[in-house]
Amino acid sequence: MTKADGGDRERKSDRTRRRILDAAADLLSRKGFDGTRLSEIATLAQLRVPAVYYYFESREAILEEVVNIGDRMAGDNVRARLAALPPDATAMDRICAAYAAHLEMVLKESAYTAAAMRTLGQLPPDIRARQLEHQRATGQLWRDLIQAGVDEGEIDPGLDPRAARMFLLGAVNWATEWWNPARGSLDEILATAQRLIRNALTGPGSAAAPPAVAAPAAALSPVFSPPQL
Repeated sequence: MTKADGGDRERKSDRTRRRILDAAADLLSRKGFDGTRLSEIATLAQLRVPAVYYYFESREAILEEVVNIGDRMAGDNVRARLAALPPDATAMDRICAAYAAHLEMVLKESAYTAAAMRTLGQLPPDIRARQLEHQRATGQLWRDLIQAGVDEGEIDPGLDPRAARMFLLGAVNWATEWWNPARGSLDEILATAQRLIRNALTGPGSAAAPPAVAAPAAALSPVFSPPQL
């Protein structure tokens, strides 16, 4: 076998693995962890079930990887949106931009992210424990964003910062269950979310300043890179 043949075979293997993960992400985002079956993944990926085991040792291994990829893609999009803000963006501007970037991924850009967010409470304990390890850096990012708002006096001092952060993340993650693009565009939903977040965090009587303008959403969508074999 020549080096070129080996490279072609590796690329085909990567493509097949990607098909399996894409199929699993689509099913997981719609059916949840318990409702996603290995036979359905194989059918959607145009494979026989035994062929799937060549790439993954179990259904759980496939779904765990989908969840981890979804978490990573959401975090990458949030960081990209924050990096695109102007230097004079306030702490509240950064908070609103971050939640909008996360919501964007959940609703439109990634079945992986929608799958990860939908299954947060459905994962078996061992998978959930490993997922939390993957989420540490992103979790710290969210804590830092909220704490910056507290330190700058932009968040209502009567709010519990941790509870506020978790309430907002829960609301954003749940949006995939009710959003219908026929009843409101993505841009309208993102703008509404940012206004609600700003008003909720600043408290009664605060003027809701317009959000800082970042780069267009299309320029910030991350590119999926299949995990290394």
